[in-house]
Amino acid sequence: MFSIERRRQLYDIYVLNNRESFSRLEVVPERGGIIASWQVQGRELLYMDTERFANPSMSVRGGIPILFPICGNLPDNTYIYDGQSYLLKQHGFARDLPWEVVAQRTDDRASLTIALASNAQTREVYPFDFLLEFTYTLQGQALTLHQRYTNRSSGRMPFSVGFHPYFLAPDKSQLRFEVPSDEAIDQITKQPQPFFNTFDFDQAEIDWIFPHLSRQSASVSDLSRHTRITLSYGDAFPSLVFWTVKGKDFYCLEPWSAPRNALNAGERLLYLDPNASLETEVALSVDFI
Repeated sequence: MFSIERRRQLYDIYVLNNRESFSRLEVVPERGGIIASWQVQGRELLYMDTERFANPSMSVRGGIPILFPICGNLPDNTYIYDGQSYLLKQHGFARDLPWEVVAQRTDDRASLTIALASNAQTREVYPFDFLLEFTYTLQGQALTLHQRYTNRSSGRMPFSVGFHPYFLAPDKSQLRFEVPSDEAIDQITKQPQPFFNTFDFDQAEIDWIFPHLSRQSASVSDLSRHTRITLSYGDAFPSLVFWTVKGKDFYCLEPWSAPRNALNAGERLLYLDPNASLETEVALSVDFI
């Protein structure tokens, strides 16, 4: 019923299969640990810009990139820690570095565990020792992203985390939203915006953060594709970001632990004491409507 295959194309791709639900997941550890494809009943649910994916010098637009140790960007890509200035580009480095496969499971589910440890390259921009261990699990029509963050430093470690899923949407006018908030902040204009479960897709770009959520799940129905995707997230993720660009067949609904510039401002930063760990989950499920 469950299997994991490994195949080589431009990168090593691990393909998780659930034959009973005709579900499949493609994970590319060496390309930032990204989930590159998620199919259920043979239908692709994620968008992927294949040209950017094939170019290792560019960040991927598509799949489900990992955000660590920041979400969003910093002013001039700079933050100050302990009196020293560091450069850290948008969304951090985890989505660009190679991850290592450390475990696989195919008994009652298909799951793959990947890990990223600090190294000389990460310490140049983020002066902490850490271990990230993510387990991606495919079971039925659901996908679970279990995360474990461990501080291996001698001091307290500040960070924020998130995911940046790109959902396939060829006709965004047919999207219907259930986001547990009635107000957002436009991250471009910095202005608050009332939210009535819809967006003006005639704009060139929409980049809104929902900083106050009333429950730990949101859903999007696509009437043209007859799907409803539900996103659930743990307490570590108090905010959602919605982002899309006109003329592109995707929308992003992103769980974030902290807003932009949190490493400087301190707002909603997560902290881990030495040798401490944080475990949390994000889950996706799809229904056909």
